[in-house]
Amino acid sequence: MKQLKKFQFGKEKLVVSTVLAIVRNQTKGILSTETKVKVQKSAQIVADIVEKNEPVYGINTGFGPLCTTKISKEETKILQTNILKSHSVGVGEPITKELAKIMLILKMHALAKGYSGIQLKTLERILWHIDNDAIPVVPSQGSVGASGDLAPLSHLFLPLIGLGKVYFKGKEIETSELFTKTGLKSIELGPKEGLALINGTQFILAHGVLVVEKLNSCLRQADIIGAMMIEGLQGSMKPFFKELHELRPFKGNQHVAGRIRTLLKSSEILEDHIDCERVQDPYSLRCIPQVHGASRNTWLHLKELIETELNSVTDNPVIINNELTISGGNFHGQPIAMVLDYATLAASELGNISDRRIYLALEGNSPGVPKLLMNDTGINSGYMILQYTTAALASENKSLCFPASADSIPTSLGQEDHVSMGSISGRKALQVLENVEKILAIELLTAAQAFEFRKPLKSGILLDKIHQFVRQNVSFAEKDRVFSDDIEIAIEIIKNEHITQLVENTMSKNNLNWDTEHHEEFETF
Repeated sequence: MKQLKKFQFGKEKLVVSTVLAIVRNQTKGILSTETKVKVQKSAQIVADIVEKNEPVYGINTGFGPLCTTKISKEETKILQTNILKSHSVGVGEPITKELAKIMLILKMHALAKGYSGIQLKTLERILWHIDNDAIPVVPSQGSVGASGDLAPLSHLFLPLIGLGKVYFKGKEIETSELFTKTGLKSIELGPKEGLALINGTQFILAHGVLVVEKLNSCLRQADIIGAMMIEGLQGSMKPFFKELHELRPFKGNQHVAGRIRTLLKSSEILEDHIDCERVQDPYSLRCIPQVHGASRNTWLHLKELIETELNSVTDNPVIINNELTISGGNFHGQPIAMVLDYATLAASELGNISDRRIYLALEGNSPGVPKLLMNDTGINSGYMILQYTTAALASENKSLCFPASADSIPTSLGQEDHVSMGSISGRKALQVLENVEKILAIELLTAAQAFEFRKPLKSGILLDKIHQFVRQNVSFAEKDRVFSDDIEIAIEIIKNEHITQLVENTMSKNNLNWDTEHHEEFETF
């Protein structure tokens, strides 16, 4: 049996790919001896504060507007249990098990840095949940994104005290049943522990982790499908020349143009078009580097900020050392709320221009390609109505582009008078990306249909493999049929990144390289 790669929580730098590897059981997270010592030292500082009876927020005072209410030494532990109960006010459908597990991993890493006063036994219990795939059930709504994600994090950690529900061995069960099955018992939370557990941005950040992955996937596939459409409609290659993009050297634009050049290399279809009378193509073809590239640049910014947050301490108060405990605002979600709103716009634009290319393919203005992508229309509607679906999805995405971080509603009797609403930013970003996957799936079908009318001319080696793969799964449409079946197959192709993998495998077998200097920067996370 292959031994899993190990990641040291609280010590090593965490990146998105490592989070996903731990979630998907490809890497095992551990606590080093050095980290355990740091955690115990921080917990001891909190214990000393309680003994000295000096007022420190969240340790021996109430929370939020009750920050001036002193709590006795005897009641400090009850206070921490009560905060988990009282703040578990989430509503709505639960987030996915994967998202909840990501939250556990992110919180584990932040607490393991040794600035939170958490007990080692509490940290080890969280690690047990990760290792044994006993993942808490967390409602999707209720966080305003400052003082962190209070409601979802409270639900996430109810199982520590024997409450709430978990997903375990394929079932959703009460934590009490989990305890019966495993022999676990409730943890007695120490001073500050409840607050350390629920203060933080891990709900927003977990969504951000998946947005980094999903947006990258959509960007890769949008370039491939866009290249297929250029070929199917016999667009010009000149807008992708390196010389043009050196004059406006945005990294994303250059990267996309280089990918398009690589994908269309040796295409007989485009070579056949070189001497045609058309002067220039519509923007949805000609401006792919500028539009896809802008979304690429957004993704790069998103990745940078998410990576910073992955390695940050975001609870409150923070235990610096024996002499210094700081009650600050590291839990405020604004730094990642804003970039998630930006990423939502970037994703929406991918779907928007994809819908325009689909419409372009239906117009019948490209010589040799019939109107509605079917020869016998009238009795057949062809691909007309598929574009209705993409129009609906693109419009829905536009309505979701209002930035959640532009809003703030004061909470906690005015103590928390500006909040980020970043949890909504994250949820919307994933919703838009799911719609974009569907739009790209429909463009994949229409691009493949357009290509059929270019035969016997041949595509380049990369796109030819894609065309063959699509036809293995969805046949050429000579007349109307229930197209929703085709769409569902195409959506699965997009979700599973089959065309990206096929391109990469073909390039590897044929010793091909991407014609771009930015491949590593844009393709890894």
